[in-house]
Amino acid sequence: MSIVVVGLNHRTVPLDLLERMAVSETQLPKALAALTRCTFVSEAVILSTCHRVEAYVVAERFHGAAQDLRNFFSELAFVPPEDFSDHLYTYADEAAAAHLFGVAAGLDSVVLGESQILGQVRDAWDRARAEGAAGPGLATLFRRAVEAGKRARTETGIARGITSLSHAAVAMATERLGTLAGRRVVVLGAGKMGEGMASALAGARAGGGELTLVNRTWEKAAALAERIGGTALRFEELPLVLGDADLLLSSTGAPGIVIEEADLAAATVGRPLLVVDLGMPRNVDPAVGHLPGVTLLDLADLRSFVDAGLDGRRKEASRVRTVVADELARYTADAAAREVAPMIAALHQHAEGVRGAELERHRPRLASLDDREREAVEAVTRAIVAKLLHEPTVRLKDAAASPKGERLSAALRDLFL
Repeated sequence: MSIVVVGLNHRTVPLDLLERMAVSETQLPKALAALTRCTFVSEAVILSTCHRVEAYVVAERFHGAAQDLRNFFSELAFVPPEDFSDHLYTYADEAAAAHLFGVAAGLDSVVLGESQILGQVRDAWDRARAEGAAGPGLATLFRRAVEAGKRARTETGIARGITSLSHAAVAMATERLGTLAGRRVVVLGAGKMGEGMASALAGARAGGGELTLVNRTWEKAAALAERIGGTALRFEELPLVLGDADLLLSSTGAPGIVIEEADLAAATVGRPLLVVDLGMPRNVDPAVGHLPGVTLLDLADLRSFVDAGLDGRRKEASRVRTVVADELARYTADAAAREVAPMIAALHQHAEGVRGAELERHRPRLASLDDREREAVEAVTRAIVAKLLHEPTVRLKDAAASPKGERLSAALRDLFL
């Protein structure tokens, strides 16, 4: 049995293909169920964010599970395997753990050290458990990953400065526009990303300006508007504010385009408008970028913007890697202990069976003993068994997950079981 991860991210695949692979909240239960029905998969967690889609599974057989996962991605996006197989990365066991720990610590994000990914890792695990897709086989892996992410942010400076996609988006928009003071800004979407952008805007709009929050669920937009200052509108009211907007920031959970080229063509009529689309899949029709006066930026542009300002945070990355290595060592030690646990349990059970059988065989000769003397015999024989098994148990645990450990396990199995 192995832990296997197969996935794609912003470094391995073009944005248009990545968005086709994205798993929305509504798709997640069905996707998890499909994974756990695969022949060689017994547990699964799906991590789908703006910049990655990954499936972590407990695999009964490595190669069989890897093929199951390729087929899963193909069916998910209705894309032939040959169109994306070269973009997939696959890791198993310790390498899979090292990858996930780095992801949770923010080392594999567009924004190095970004804060949102840790919550996304935790949420993916929680959701998989709630759907009955993840159990004890993935529990230690994700528990250690969350711990690695927490330590990275408390023990290093990786979390200083711009540490989320939403904050980076606002910073990029500010650089493009020169200032957000006095600007009319519309945020489409009131989920975590939309909330993050709205919060960042609240601090960037010193000097006035209007902030409008638009969401399909008006109550969420209204609650956010009351918290940060702004006006809430229903989705169908969006055209009312687009005509006067200077900046549109979009990130919704919609499964596809929600703003068509015609919508903005009618609203802007050639006036300047900066559109930043962080949706995955994209919320804004790419053709919008060809309209007079409209500048459209997406996740690829955000990646380039972030890359230009990474030098300071890169210096902290080596310290984060030390944290990740420490948590990885703890995880592998835990995994090794679990691996030899059945052998140790079987050895102790065998020894206890021999002890009990011998006491039963000599029971007539012990019949004259009173209760106190019988308890003494029990205690002495148990202590002898414990002392005899102590050294083999310790050595087997210390050598677990190594060639020596495999030799010791084989020898104990041949000699006693």
